[in-house]
Amino acid sequence: MGDVLAGFHAAWEFDSDSVLIRFERGIRTPKLFQALGERRIPHEALAAVTLTPGKRGTVVLHAVPRPGADPLMAAAAGQLKDSSDPYRLVLPAERETLAEYYADELRALIGPASDAEEFLVPAPEGPLQFKAYDGKASFDGRTVSYRWFWTGASSAKWKAGDQSFAVGDLADVEWRSPEVFDGHLRLLHRAPGGTQPVQQPAQADQDPAAVVFGLGYGPVHESLPFAAAVLAAVRNSSGPACDDAPRPAAARRDPADIADRIRHLGELHQAGLLTDSEFTSKKAELLAEL
Repeated sequence: MGDVLAGFHAAWEFDSDSVLIRFERGIRTPKLFQALGERRIPHEALAAVTLTPGKRGTVVLHAVPRPGADPLMAAAAGQLKDSSDPYRLVLPAERETLAEYYADELRALIGPASDAEEFLVPAPEGPLQFKAYDGKASFDGRTVSYRWFWTGASSAKWKAGDQSFAVGDLADVEWRSPEVFDGHLRLLHRAPGGTQPVQQPAQADQDPAAVVFGLGYGPVHESLPFAAAVLAAVRNSSGPACDDAPRPAAARRDPADIADRIRHLGELHQAGLLTDSEFTSKKAELLAEL
């Protein structure tokens, strides 16, 4: 066990090879911190350490991660507010001297600030799930699944049906914060025989590989750890999923849910958004799940 520096919302424990960040659980603690619980950051995952004046008589100790070292920060892509940055420790100004001491100690231990070739910080653990505006997203460590909500999903997504994506078939993950316009989580498909993503619909609400945020759905503390876990699994995947690999058996669906979905398909059909063949095909798929 190493020395501990406690600040607002978190405490940092300094060990010989890493910093263990423990986040508080309280009404004023950012929800993302509460969701993360604690994180161990190896020294090799850090690029720099700064200490700067904060607001209202505070100082901020900031351990800057190396680009590509942390799946959470890679998924966030610079969209996190300072108050939700898990690498910032806010302390009372009277602890500035002590904070400077630990900052100097860390600076002496970290290496060059080059991009990391692989993730060095563990991703949030699964299984994970959250509710978006147009569907429910779940991840079991191997497969991402989308189940559409009839009240929010577009006709394009209803035509495509509920979706499942093996991580080996994905190239990347795109997370756009729910705190900005057009927030969403999009899974980018791997092109056949390569690692680059294929082109997908520009609008997330029309893309069956994306779920849309908004109106309280897909908050940062739920959707970002989810995106980070999927991103880490994608990067760790050796390539396209093997068709011979055993897959978990699909659970039987609630008959009432199936009835609601068929009813909604009927509404889309009557509105002219589904052809006769599309309606018949999707109805048969839903009935097969009973």
